[in-house]
Amino acid sequence: MSEPNPEKTSWPELVGVLGTLAATQIQHDRPDCAVEVLPPGAPLVPDVNNHRVRVFIDNNAIVTQTPVVG
Repeated sequence: MSEPNPEKTSWPELVGVLGTLAATQIQHDRPDCAVEVLPPGAPLVPDVNNHRVRVFIDNNAIVTQTPVVG
């Protein structure tokens, strides 16, 4: 793993990766952010939170969208 990167705000390289592995990498890069792994159809509150990263996964637990801070 690389060094933590507090400036990082998106992880396009994690699309197609297992959700748990993606969450681990994001938590490593941004320990100041909470990581939420969300399955298809999960209810969402449409707010912005600069200390949260949502990881959207499919039914096979694979990341389907670029995780971003917010």
